[in-house]
Amino acid sequence: MRPLTDAMPKPLLKAAGRPLIDYHLAALAKADIRHVVINVAWQKAQLLQHLGDGSAFGLQCDISDEGDAALETGGGIFRALPKLGEHPFWVINGDVYAEFDFAQQSLAPGRLAHLLMVRNPAHNSTGDFALQAGEIANQGAEMLTYSGLAILHPDLFSGCEDGVFPLAPLLRRAADEGRVSGELLEGYWCDVGTPERLAALSERLKNQALDRPKSS
Repeated sequence: MRPLTDAMPKPLLKAAGRPLIDYHLAALAKADIRHVVINVAWQKAQLLQHLGDGSAFGLQCDISDEGDAALETGGGIFRALPKLGEHPFWVINGDVYAEFDFAQQSLAPGRLAHLLMVRNPAHNSTGDFALQAGEIANQGAEMLTYSGLAILHPDLFSGCEDGVFPLAPLLRRAADEGRVSGELLEGYWCDVGTPERLAALSERLKNQALDRPKSS
């Protein structure tokens, strides 16, 4: 996303005049999720100033500081675990946009993760995981892309240590054990990974706003 992120963290980039993170926070509040833990690293002061204590969004926002260098997804979540508690929790990547109802907040017994999958975008044509009858597998006839949205159980991170590490190997190990469920995200989704995709998302959101009927 450079040069846009040279002086700004990715979650504060604006789509249709609104920071990306605000769309996530609004969706979580709508689903009656009130406690949110946000990982910060690059340009963290800007995020802290924007979020405050979360009350402006109808939320309680706790901050998990990854330090000056990001810990990757796995390491970042692991460091945040003491703030997340013992129950399953939603994980939402800060650089995606999704139209989804986050009301589901639980995992089936024995599951370590539930992944939201999407049809493969052009920039990830080979996909990440297979989904069949609600089960996630590492290989299959049709591969799909992990959306960056998931419900995870803290036990997924058993044996991990504080530091830099990715999430994918933990998911793949759990999938091999038959402990990962999934579903296809049918609503609109965008990996906001380039300035061009951010511009396309902004255009879509502006058009949606124009299409909404005006209140009398």
